[in-house]
Amino acid sequence: MGEQTLILVKPDGVQRGLIGEILRRFEAKGYTVQALKTVRATDELLARHYAEHVEKPFYPGMAEYMKSGIIVAAIIAGDRVVQAVRTLCGATDPTEAAPGTIRGDLGRSWENGVFNLVHSSDSPQAARREISIWFGDE
Repeated sequence: MGEQTLILVKPDGVQRGLIGEILRRFEAKGYTVQALKTVRATDELLARHYAEHVEKPFYPGMAEYMKSGIIVAAIIAGDRVVQAVRTLCGATDPTEAAPGTIRGDLGRSWENGVFNLVHSSDSPQAARREISIWFGDE
């Protein structure tokens, strides 16, 4: 099975109908979707997920963005999946993300904000913590 990571298809990805395309890219790479659900993020859930950012000036805008619609949460599994998924997602800023990555091909950066479609855990430790936050109630 290898390791696990958390993927969140953010509200802009859901609203644009990109759930299947985003998940397809992980599956095409040989990774397995182990769990999948839709979520309406709450203030409490986001504060737990983004605990290290809550006091930063950009947090309120980010939280509003994450609460603006449905989020699809997925657990993706496979060998070295955390690193591979981060590479497949691309740089956080879609304008700087390489072509061929999810954010490079599909993300947008507008005057009113960055809409980068997807979150992925940045380490195996973060993945375990984030999976417990988003799927721990099951």
